[in-house]
This record gives sequence, C-alpha cells and structure tokens, in this order.
Amino acid sequence: MVRKIRAKLALQLRAEGLSGRAIASSQGMSRKSVKDVFEAADAAGIGWDEVAELADEQVYSRLFPGRGEHESVFAQPDWERVHRELARVGVTLKLLHGEYLDATAAAGAPAMGYDRFCRTYQRHVLVTGAASRVGHKAAQSVEVDWSGPTMELADPITGARRTVYLFVGCLPFSRYAFCFPALDMRQETWLLAHVAMFEALGGSVPRIVPDNLKTGVLKHPREGEIVLNDAYREMAAHYSAAVLPGRVRKPKDKASVENTVGHVATWVIAGLRDRQFTSLPELAAAVSERMDAYNAEPFQKRPGSRASVFVAEEKPLLTALPAVAYEVSQWFYGRRVARNGHVAFARNFYSAPFAHIGAVVDLRITARTLEIYQGHQRLTSHLLLPESAANEYRTNDADLPAGGRFQAWDSERVRAWAQRIGPAAVIVTARIFESVPIVEQGLDPALAVLRLSRRYSADRVEAACALALTGRIRSPRYAHLQPILATGQDKTATLRPPREEPAEDGGFVRGADYYAGGAR
Repeated sequence: MVRKIRAKLALQLRAEGLSGRAIASSQGMSRKSVKDVFEAADAAGIGWDEVAELADEQVYSRLFPGRGEHESVFAQPDWERVHRELARVGVTLKLLHGEYLDATAAAGAPAMGYDRFCRTYQRHVLVTGAASRVGHKAAQSVEVDWSGPTMELADPITGARRTVYLFVGCLPFSRYAFCFPALDMRQETWLLAHVAMFEALGGSVPRIVPDNLKTGVLKHPREGEIVLNDAYREMAAHYSAAVLPGRVRKPKDKASVENTVGHVATWVIAGLRDRQFTSLPELAAAVSERMDAYNAEPFQKRPGSRASVFVAEEKPLLTALPAVAYEVSQWFYGRRVARNGHVAFARNFYSAPFAHIGAVVDLRITARTLEIYQGHQRLTSHLLLPESAANEYRTNDADLPAGGRFQAWDSERVRAWAQRIGPAAVIVTARIFESVPIVEQGLDPALAVLRLSRRYSADRVEAACALALTGRIRSPRYAHLQPILATGQDKTATLRPPREEPAEDGGFVRGADYYAGGAR
C-alpha cells in the first residue's frame, strides 16, 4: 500500500548516509518504494532539512501530492452546523448522528456510522481550529470568585488609601468576563455583584460555580449535602439558577475564572496602574472600559473574540432575567408570633396570619419590605416602617380571622373586658394605662391582669384587685395580683372583721376640774 511508505524516515536515514538498499532491508520497505521517495524528493528539491520539523503525513503529501486521496462515498453533514448545535443544551453527537441518519435516509444517500461520524467531526475541529464542545456548553454555567490582587482609591483631601476588591465572573464556553469593583467582600456586596453581573450579561445561567467562601457556602463536606447560605441560595433561585461550588482546594473545578483572574490583573490592574481614582463610580467606569477591550481581544488559537462568541452563540441561549431584580435581604430567625397576632421587629409590630399565633417564624428584611416565613413558606409581607417609628402596628386585613366578632386588641376593648369583671378591675386597668407614656405599651400588662380570669373566677380576680388597691402600690400589675390569688388572700380578706374606728364627738375638751386641779 502506498500509504504505508514512511517517506520522512527514508529521507532521514539517507541524510545519515544509508543507501536505498540498506534502508529497505532494515525498515522492511520495498526497494521500489524507497526509490520512489528519493526520486520524488530530488524532483521537488526537498532535502531532510526542509522536512525535519514536519509530520509524517505532511512530508508524504509534499512528495506525493494527491496520491491516496479520494472523496468519501458517504454523505457529509454540515460540520459547521454540527459544531453550532453541540453548543445547545442537551445536544450530543449521538442525537445529531440520529438526525443525520434520518436526513440521509430521506434523500436516499449512503450514511456513515456513528464511529466514523465522531472521528470526522474531531478531524473537522482540528483542521478548522475550533474549540471542541466537550467540557462546556453555552449558557450553562458561570464561574465567580474574588480577585486576589486589589486596587486602591485615594482620598482627594487627605490622600488616604482605601482598598478596592474585584469580583470576577466568567462564562466558560465563550470566556466572556465581567468585573465588579467593591469596597468590601461582605455578603451584601457579594450578592450585589451577582445582580450586576446578570444585568450586564442580559440573562442568567442554570449553574453558578463559586469558591467555598463563607458568604456563599456554609458547609461543603466530602460526603453529604452542601449547606448554602440562605441569602445566596435565595438569590440564585430568583435567577432560576443553582449554586454548585467547586470542591475544596480544587481550583481546576473553576479553571476558567481562575485563568480570568490572572488576565484581569494584567488588563485592569496593570493597565490602570498609572491612573489615580478618587471615587468608586469613576473606578467602575474605567474597569468597564478595560473589560470591554479585554473581551474584544481576538483569540490566539480560534477565530473571533470573547465578545463575538458570546454575542453570536451564547447570549441568545441565556435564561431571561426576571421582571424585578433581586433585592438584597437580611434574615432574622426564631421570632415568635405574639397573642395579638403580631411579630416585633425594630420596636414596631407586624401582623402574621392568626392561625400562626404562638408559632416561631423567620423574618426577611429588604430595603423596603418585611416578609414573614415559616420554613420555606412565605406567610405575609408588609411595607417596612421607617427607622424613626416606634411602637407602631402594621396589620393586614387578610391576616385577621373571618367574621365580624374579631377585633384587634386596643385600650377600649381591654376596658370593656375589665368592666365585665368588676369596678376594681376597671380601676387597675385604668391606672396601668395612666402609668405608660404610650397607650399601646399598656396593652400587654393590662391583658396579663385580665387573663387571670381564665384561671381564676372573675369574682376572685375582682377581689384580688380590690385587695391590691388597698396597699401602697398605686398601679398593681400581674406580679402583684398573681401571688394574692395563688395564696388565697382574696378569700380570707372577705372574712376579716372590719376595723372599728373610734367615734369622733367634737374632740377632747378639758373641763373646769382640770384647770382647778380638783381642789377648792
């Protein structure tokens, strides 16, 4: 077979001084094949020095152009289309080969098998210099991390320096990169950087691949489930994404962003090293310009640039952004719904559905709203009261039970309950409200007194109030009345005989005998 002639080896051995007969004998080649190689090389003026750096196939092609080449009998698919389709979610070579078989069967053309189909595609990738689709799919993941190198802001007055940290995100398929400068690396900044990244990309992806930093991942065991930060998981869910952090101490799990961090150090930090910035917006604008230039830089080993591949192949496949951008929030856990159906937060009170009175709930606080959760279920939400407000109530009608008999606790309702117990209870509750600067502050202590009638009879509570009012405490409360009822003092007080007071008959008058000394 002509294809088996090792032309490059024959030229190398001739350059070392071996004859054609010796080469054929030592290498198991026919003397005619060796002679053909020498004649073709001499005719083309090609020596060993010209082909020493070439591959065997290239040397053979130069000596015998066109020999052994033949057109395939199989129908050839559009390999460029195959390459583009492989970038789409769920598309595999097996699927495309099946579609190719259907197309060739309909056209009555001979079709190649699956193995030849895969080999021919790989040869197409090598010849055209395109990046193989194996490993990364378009619009499937984004890798994020903080850059190790930092930048600085200078105070224009004092000249003081402040560190600026760089958040970096990278789409592995197109290598399109995003950079966000920030003054700290707190959780709120981490979430805001993600929001800005998705807004800049114009869409989101199903997977977010971060490092195992505490602002995102609380626990990443070798076995078992990954424990994510609640706020980070919620942000990812808002953009229809899942957080899949790389393994601990495995930087290759997010090699794209690790590589991009190094490029950012060159393009952004080094590129702006001679400029001085005094404000974060000014620095952010300069960083954005440098990143645009970085993304537009042509690839070295493939056609196009990061920006062109992103716009043409990846951006159309991104998941659409939600109608409302994610709001950064704080969580407060383990708050109990009070008996009045409200939860306390920042000196104010917000209603929860009456069915959850006494339950433990969690609060999600954003810049404008307060949301009440039980587990993963949101129970209700309120507009957040201003920071200056205190002891104010926000109540949703939907949180109240249905029916006209329900009404929120207020001073009038408390006084009405006291009147049903007795006049002494009315005096006690009235004095409680008089002792507080704000009426709402007296609701809980007054109700604590009146709820004693659920354990003891109304007559006993009335007697205890009357007994407490005879003491030195002007405004008796639960702490004063409960011991009286627990020890039964309200019962014994009614058995005591009233204390007899001496009758007053005009005062003490000294008579004549007193002044006369009793002697005449």
